[in-house]
Amino acid sequence: MKYVVAGIGTDVGKTVVSAVLCEALQASYWKPVQAGLEPTDSDTIKKLVPQATVFPETYTLSQPMSPHAAASIDDVAIDIDRIVLPEAERLIVELAGGSMVPLNETHLNIDLLEKFGLPVVVVANYYLGSINHTLLTLDVLKSRMVDIAGIVFVGECVDTTKDIILSSSGVSLLAEIPMAKKLDQEFVRSESSRLREKQTFESL
Repeated sequence: MKYVVAGIGTDVGKTVVSAVLCEALQASYWKPVQAGLEPTDSDTIKKLVPQATVFPETYTLSQPMSPHAAASIDDVAIDIDRIVLPEAERLIVELAGGSMVPLNETHLNIDLLEKFGLPVVVVANYYLGSINHTLLTLDVLKSRMVDIAGIVFVGECVDTTKDIILSSSGVSLLAEIPMAKKLDQEFVRSESSRLREKQTFESL
């Protein structure tokens, strides 16, 4: 059971969703490209899901910006041939940003998705423009024949946004995760328990 977590943009809740999935599925975690160091998303997962195996990043970049730009600052050349899935029966892979984020001059995150061949969990948030960003993300994934497991919405629900995204895309709703008042292990355990009760991922 392996999934890639991809967002519709930056700061939409990918790492929170990744933590909940790691807890719910008893899965390992891997972020192949990390841009920004204080803290890294791997550090956050270790804090929120201490029992999870966290595989080291293939590339760790100092600046919190698009990987292609951060790599240029660090004088690093990102080679997607070096980005190889770790051996794990259950694994959550978190992308650095959205599907069309550039990794280098020729490759985008979506090229990694094609290479991995894993179902993608799309993380969406509620903000002005999120309908457009979500539908565009889903459309480009479909155009590249990427397997979409479904959508996880993060934040206070806006029914008119959620409903139009689901009806327009035909993509399944996997879960809804509220904005955490306090992001800690208790929150992750609570949300993972709710996810297990739905048995959504067991049916995929």
